[in-house]
Amino acid sequence: MTDEDFLSAFETTQLCEKDFDHAAHVRAAFLLIQRHGFAHAVPAYCIALQALTRRFGVPEKYHETITIAFLALINERLVSTPDTDWDSFCAPNADLFSGNALLAYYTPAQLAQPAARRTFQLPHRQTANCESPA
Repeated sequence: MTDEDFLSAFETTQLCEKDFDHAAHVRAAFLLIQRHGFAHAVPAYCIALQALTRRFGVPEKYHETITIAFLALINERLVSTPDTDWDSFCAPNADLFSGNALLAYYTPAQLAQPAARRTFQLPHRQTANCESPA
């Protein structure tokens, strides 16, 4: 499926559940951010993903913190290679496909909080490694 067809299917919730694995989540985020920028991609992605989870009968799987944090991480990676295509983006960003990329920022306990599922939560500051502001 071309990028345009894939993104259209995502935005109109026409993707099949069996085809919407973690890599497809990352691809949709990549395409939205690349085409429309981060500020537009966040609400568009969240709305489409919530609609898909409802259509698949699993609305409880939507997790706002994971969703927005992944979008931010993908956006950060795109800053250094803004004109890359999907295939070229995948290899140097293989960590995004493991599902564990956010563990550098969040503990499993933070992500397990009900509030983190409902609304975006910033990562908790690692106070042992932070210096006090001067």
